[in-house]
Amino acid sequence: MSTIAQLRRILKDSHTIAVVGLSADWFRPSYFAAKYMQEHGYKIIPVNPKYTEILGERCYPDLKSIPHKVDIVDVFRKSEDCLPIAQDAVAIGAKALWLQIGVINEEAGRIAETAGLEVVMNRCVKIEYARLFGGLDCRRRRACRSCRGPRKWSAESWAGPLRLEWARSSLARS
Repeated sequence: MSTIAQLRRILKDSHTIAVVGLSADWFRPSYFAAKYMQEHGYKIIPVNPKYTEILGERCYPDLKSIPHKVDIVDVFRKSEDCLPIAQDAVAIGAKALWLQIGVINEEAGRIAETAGLEVVMNRCVKIEYARLFGGLDCRRRRACRSCRGPRKWSAESWAGPLRLEWARSSLARS
C-alpha cells in the first residue's frame, strides 16, 4: 500500500514519466492524465508502438527504446500485461513503477520492489498529483501552465470544441 508520504516523494523527486499505453485519442484517460502532468512541468515520454508522436513528444515502441533517463513508468495497460513492463522498468533503471487505477499485478510489483523501484498500484498519477499538490483548483497554482491565472469558465474553454459540438447535438436530440 502506498502512503501519502511515498506518493508525495515520488511525484516531487521525479521529472520524467514514461507513459506505457498512452493513446493519441484526446478522450482516453491516458491522454488527459499525461497532458495534465505535462502541463504541470513533467517531461512525458509516450510508449506505444502504434504512434510516432503524442502530445508533441516522440513516441517509443517500448521502454527499452527510450534513450534517456526515466523516473516513473506509468502503466495504462491491462493487469496481465504488466509483468514484462515491470521487467523493462527495472532494466532501464526507472525509479518507480506506477500502475494506474484498476491495474494491479502483485508479481510485477514484487519484481520492481526487489530491484529497488518504488511501486504504486491502483492509483492515478494525475489524481494523486492534484490531491497532494493542489492542482484540483489550478487557480491557486502559479506554476500551472494550462490557465495562467483565474480561469474564465465557458463551455468552449472547459469542454473544447469537439465536446461542445457533441453537447449541442445531444441537446438537439432531446
